[in-house]
Amino acid sequence: MPIITQAKSAAVVVDDEKCIAEKGCRVCVDVCPLDILAIDEDRQKAYMKYDECWYCMPCEVDCPTNAVTVNIPYLLR
Repeated sequence: MPIITQAKSAAVVVDDEKCIAEKGCRVCVDVCPLDILAIDEDRQKAYMKYDECWYCMPCEVDCPTNAVTVNIPYLLR
């Protein structure tokens, strides 16, 4: 799987201000069927590790703080 190099190129964007991974939250990581989300051990924030998103939305829908946004490409809408 390709690794994300730029945050703006990611299909899934996590707002660090809202993310509460440092408090033990792993909802987005746990609900992703492709395991493309991870927790950065240094920053204690969620991020999109691999660029293989299916745009299935559970990470965005289930996030308790609305920190996750799935950017669905125009042609898939």
